[in-house]
Amino acid sequence: MLNILCLWFFLIGLLGGIYQFFFLHHTEVFADMVRSLFDMAELSVQVVLVLFGTLTLWMGFLRIAEKAGLIEALARLLSPILGRLMPGVPHGHPAFGLITLNFAANGLGLDNAATPIGLRAMKSLQSLNPNDKTATNAQILFLVLNSSSLTLLPVTIFMYRAQQGAADPTLVFLPILLATFCSSLVGLLSVAIVQRIPLWQPFLLFSLGGVILAFALFVATLSTLSASALNFVSSLLGNLSLILVIVGFLAYAAWRKVTVYDAFIEGAKGGFEIGRELLPYLVAMLCAIGFLRSSGALDLFLGVLQWLLETVHLDTRFIEALPTALAKPFSGSAARALMIETMQHHGVDSFPALVAATVQGSTETTFYVLAVYFGAVGIQRTRHTVPCALLADLSGIIAAIGICYWFFG
Repeated sequence: MLNILCLWFFLIGLLGGIYQFFFLHHTEVFADMVRSLFDMAELSVQVVLVLFGTLTLWMGFLRIAEKAGLIEALARLLSPILGRLMPGVPHGHPAFGLITLNFAANGLGLDNAATPIGLRAMKSLQSLNPNDKTATNAQILFLVLNSSSLTLLPVTIFMYRAQQGAADPTLVFLPILLATFCSSLVGLLSVAIVQRIPLWQPFLLFSLGGVILAFALFVATLSTLSASALNFVSSLLGNLSLILVIVGFLAYAAWRKVTVYDAFIEGAKGGFEIGRELLPYLVAMLCAIGFLRSSGALDLFLGVLQWLLETVHLDTRFIEALPTALAKPFSGSAARALMIETMQHHGVDSFPALVAATVQGSTETTFYVLAVYFGAVGIQRTRHTVPCALLADLSGIIAAIGICYWFFG
């Protein structure tokens, strides 16, 4: 998928440059396109330098939590729910712990760190599969929840905004949290309907109903606040959540007599490796997108879409964020690069950049996740995975746009 996207970005960019040169008489367009390649390559290195620190930091903290038994404790806490949602997985199976660890990494917004953990979880679920070419119900639910983006603390989004000079990197915390809840809920309900999971079981009804009720009360409370108050609450909760997670991990580990420093170093090494492996992908996609933007092709497409929406009297400020939304189901690298390019082009705190950051934090690379996770265990028949996952993606994108109008409009 990345090969196809990258190739088409360059081909469309070339056609856009030819159109600009011969029909719009923009004689400097090809020079701009070449210059964009070098500019985006430099930007990629700057972004990854910051990403090294972020991934190293949070992989270190995750390793502390794992060695302290916190992940195992979370698995025990969640197993009554997961066991009812995945009745094909025996009670106490190792898959529950791996799924919990994967959800924890996704919850912190560490999508690159979550992937290797998720692969281990998928292989553990595959050990229970009677037909090794067909996805089980448990594997489908796990994949759809992954593709719905379970981001609770999007630290990498904060990092990208900080790297681009945002006055308050955590400003998008609440919008991402609310949009993520919508996408995850739709993903869960769609799978439950298809698989006929009895959500009306007293325990599930009480647990999930309690979460939905708490969310509804939270939204109702937020609806009474002004725009400036919403931004303040989002910033406060984002920063406070980060601090409490860090202190909580360290305090729990110290109580369990874990050698915190050694555990942190052990996990941090993995974060450095992940960041190093990400650089070539980021360079390739950012350069391709910079090439496309400088050719005028992307602006032409967005201009046509804007004109269509204006004819029906709709607000069009979100259109500049649509490339991120359209790319995210196919490629996280492409969507990440488009988000960064939107921040560069419009300003990190502009409305399109805020929408792009919210979409990036509340949706997932559906086709990439399906290809990698199912491919790792040889699954060929994915059954209802794709429609359920895409429905979750669509709901997340729509929710992200609507919530950004509420917060920043």
